[in-house]
Amino acid sequence: MRVIEADAVHAALPYPELIEALREAFRVGGEVPLRQHYSIPNPAGQDGMLLVMPAWQAGRHMGIKAVSVYPDNPRQGLPSVIGAYLLFDAQTGAPKAVIDGVALTLRRTACASALAAGYLARRDAGHLLLVGAGALAPHLARAHCAVRRYLKVSIWNRDPARAEALAASLRGQVNAAVRAVGDLEAAVAAADTISCATLSHEPLVQGAWLKPGAHLDLVGGFTPKMREADDAAVARAEIYVDTRSGALHEAGDLTQPLANGTITPEAVRGDLFDLVRDACPGRSGPQAVTLFKSVGYALEDLVAAELVAESTP
Repeated sequence: MRVIEADAVHAALPYPELIEALREAFRVGGEVPLRQHYSIPNPAGQDGMLLVMPAWQAGRHMGIKAVSVYPDNPRQGLPSVIGAYLLFDAQTGAPKAVIDGVALTLRRTACASALAAGYLARRDAGHLLLVGAGALAPHLARAHCAVRRYLKVSIWNRDPARAEALAASLRGQVNAAVRAVGDLEAAVAAADTISCATLSHEPLVQGAWLKPGAHLDLVGGFTPKMREADDAAVARAEIYVDTRSGALHEAGDLTQPLANGTITPEAVRGDLFDLVRDACPGRSGPQAVTLFKSVGYALEDLVAAELVAESTP
């Protein structure tokens, strides 16, 4: 059984190739039980969380990802999300590889957002805003730039120094002018695509700020208590999700507006299965505001792990 480290994972998963692999996976489907969450008490800070995510495709592979989420880790120089992926042969049950779970998660999460944006962001979108400058942000920038020709990439973060550092590192990696910004309202109002990857429990993006035609990509929140956009943003948007089973039960950006009556479940127009199978239309027109909410789906991990195992000696 091989152990595949982070550098090899990143090398094996170029954004365009992984986006296309995810498109095919959502077209074909697989078996994905509901993932399990376990709260882990942490006397030294915010509680942690353990997520266990299995998936399989009969006759091919099966796998399970175990990921911990500790929001205070960056203070110790550690990523908030740490984990590993165990890939098995689905015909024999034999384990094939242990794969770095952080690198796998970063790549597949960014590429799932970019896959959705390929259907939902305006084709002439020219300005991408990243809200959050954590480990996922550079991958979101590069993945989104693989599906649209952005001329500008702006970065906002609560800590301006982190936004500046990310902007400096991205220059030359994307074919766009990259800069850090300090005024979130002005940045949202100017952007065509806004991609949020934070662990916020309070809404950051307000619906009143979004310009007609904007696409809002909400990645960070994965529990009912987490929010990145307010009710007004949700109410005015055409809503899409990675999966209904996950997003409508786990994502505070949707569960809270559902609970207070801002939206109903019928407000969700489609998921990634619908988009890639042409079962829903995507954005209704150039002035529509679209919203994609993802909480992560184990089929994405499985597909990425297969690519890594197949292309890594």
